Amino acid sequence: MAHHHLLGASLLAIALAWSGAAASQEDEATVGELTVIANDRAGLIERQPTDTVFGIDKPLIETARSASFASDVTLERYGIETVDDLVAVSPGAFTASFYNVPGSVAVRGTLAEIYFRGFKRIENRGTYPTLLSAVQQVEIVRGPPTAYQGPGKVGGFLNFVPKTAQVEGAFLTAPTGQVEVTVGSYDKKNLSAQIGLPASFGAVDGGVYLYGELEDSKSFYRGISPKHQLLQMSSDFSTAEGYFVAFGGMYYNSEGYVQTPGWNRLTQELVDSQTYIRGRDTNIVDLDGNGRLTPNEIGASLIKGYNGVATPSIDQRFVLDTGVGRSKISPRDVFISERDFSDTETQTYYFDIGRRFGDGQVVKAQLFYDQLKNQRFVSYGFPADYDTWVAEARLSHSGQFATAGRELVVNTVAGLSWRTFEGERKESTAWVALDRRDILTGAQPNDIIDDPFSVEPGGINMPWNLHNISKWHDRGAFAVADVMIYDRLNLVLSGRLDDYDVKSQDIGSQASAANRLGFNRGKGKGTYSLSASYRAPLGLMPYVTYAETAALEVSQAGDINPGQIPNGSWLSDSDLREVGLKGQWLDGALVASLSAYRQTRTRLNSVSMTVVGHRSKGLELEARWVVNPNFSLSFSGNNQQTIVKGPNTGFYYIPSYVARTPGELGFGGGYAVFSYATFPSRAVDYEESTVPDTVAALYATYTTDEMSWGQAGLTAGVKYVSETSGTVPGAVVYPDYATVTAAAYVARGPWMARLNIDNLFDKLYFTPVADVYANVAVLPGAGRQWRLTVQRSF
Repeated sequence: MAHHHLLGASLLAIALAWSGAAASQEDEATVGELTVIANDRAGLIERQPTDTVFGIDKPLIETARSASFASDVTLERYGIETVDDLVAVSPGAFTASFYNVPGSVAVRGTLAEIYFRGFKRIENRGTYPTLLSAVQQVEIVRGPPTAYQGPGKVGGFLNFVPKTAQVEGAFLTAPTGQVEVTVGSYDKKNLSAQIGLPASFGAVDGGVYLYGELEDSKSFYRGISPKHQLLQMSSDFSTAEGYFVAFGGMYYNSEGYVQTPGWNRLTQELVDSQTYIRGRDTNIVDLDGNGRLTPNEIGASLIKGYNGVATPSIDQRFVLDTGVGRSKISPRDVFISERDFSDTETQTYYFDIGRRFGDGQVVKAQLFYDQLKNQRFVSYGFPADYDTWVAEARLSHSGQFATAGRELVVNTVAGLSWRTFEGERKESTAWVALDRRDILTGAQPNDIIDDPFSVEPGGINMPWNLHNISKWHDRGAFAVADVMIYDRLNLVLSGRLDDYDVKSQDIGSQASAANRLGFNRGKGKGTYSLSASYRAPLGLMPYVTYAETAALEVSQAGDINPGQIPNGSWLSDSDLREVGLKGQWLDGALVASLSAYRQTRTRLNSVSMTVVGHRSKGLELEARWVVNPNFSLSFSGNNQQTIVKGPNTGFYYIPSYVARTPGELGFGGGYAVFSYATFPSRAVDYEESTVPDTVAALYATYTTDEMSWGQAGLTAGVKYVSETSGTVPGAVVYPDYATVTAAAYVARGPWMARLNIDNLFDKLYFTPVADVYANVAVLPGAGRQWRLTVQRSF
């Protein structure tokens, strides 16, 4: 059935391509190799080439890679607010829940990396939400980064282009800006303002753009009240002699984006009928009355290991002995307590300086800095404290060589890079007890685990089990060549060589003697990619890509675990094989791409710090059609399979029924396997079933002409996700679902009002939890939500 969905989508795209010959043609102009559609009122079609992704100016539609983009206009019209929503515009972008915090997105079944203006940011696996409101464009590239950007895994990455005072390559000539106020369901309140200023003086042309945002809201999920502040600035200047400077930054601060696994005590009955197993254990008591369980009150670990054969012995602390029963649960009720918190601060800065020469050569020096500070606590027993920063310097030269008749045109970029990281990651997982709390009763002192932030002089305090201090450096050299032969055959060759130096130690309470001393290693490694495409008749462009890459195997804070260094697992290889077909028709008003891929890459288990291999294959389809100035359509879909390469020796929590223990006798604690290969079916290759086989999204927008009373527009979209499940044998299954999004706006003069409704028909659906909790929790999807935005432009 999943394959039939994608086949139907493919036939739809072909029908669109060939039935549109009589469609109304747009006003258009040519920019580089792009045909700009003047009346693209949903922002679906590229308007200019980009060099932030590949280092060489090149439209995504002309690139021999599967790639998508979302302009700020599309984000607004489609109501896309977080990276989790990018599935609406990009194939293969479904993401399992990182505890209800959309920090990054999974692409092709594995976690993608986040870039800002072509520079990689610090890892963000649900640490804080990655906002889209301050971007001019988001580029979603499936596959590895090019040599220009640095080493990285295959799978995919997102590149954020911030709002600037440049509009399609030209600076603003007059001040512009807007103020927005948004209110919505569940007490949503958001205020944003932006202003762009021309800043030309003498022989210097330029501009400055400022964006600010405040959020103070509640949530669909009871007990979660997110707040954030965002400030972003970008400045760009250039002279007639070709000199240019760009600098800016982004400051972000948030609190209240508390991680929640969603529903605990996971059973098939819970998913099918929302019937929740009630009850509490009273054998463990908060003796000192401080409102939480300290280590001395808990005693031995609340997690029992399971060997796959013998039923674990009954522990009275695990037995529910009061209020046992069954009740219906609302999707708004999730695992949370008043003690849970998450406070984040990030600072991101950049500086570019260079010169463009008359013969097409460009010399550029760039600096980038990203800092992350986060402290958080989830009361089932997971505290964390991250304090990390990364800096990168890049020096590049780009140029062009062409024969007299331009039978051969070669664009190149080459240079050097230096990237350094320092950070500390503190975590505790020794007393995790996810199922202990009865969500419907609410948090109680004897199900709130102690944390290292609540230090009491002379008391028995929770230690940091892990305290990782990590430093690493990467010195690299890179070169990219884009070769066009007779304006038909295009070859892109990309390669780099990196020299790594890593150092890490763990001084946590459970660190081994060897890890306390730490390890230091160095190694050189090369990566490369080869792509070829051909401009065929009928607007078609077939292409093929092959890549082999290497990248650091970092944890949630961007650090390297010391235990990985002696065995060499701190550096992982990955590879990609991809073929595709892209097309442009109707003077660029209709674009489509179809790709097939096979890739291998790795992922780090967040508890055992073991590296797990993955192998994926799939088909991806994307089509965008500006039918006429009023109406546009877009489709994105994929069909994939991700295989975990056995034996998987990572640590995972498992549900009590897998450990052959009824929930009423086991929910007071929890169960785990210290190697997933404990299960014979996980000692060999198996399917990663938390990733849906098929995901598809179809959107339509309608915009009126400018009328005497103003202008109005409508957007409607549907997203389909196929069945998923946990990964243990006999796992809980989550049914397939479709959700509908709708939006409308009315504009008159400088004023605009916009209404967005998510999950229009209030569909109940479930999103699997990522990582080691995938089999013991699930996040019920948010129900119907609305938001009303009033905007004043000037």
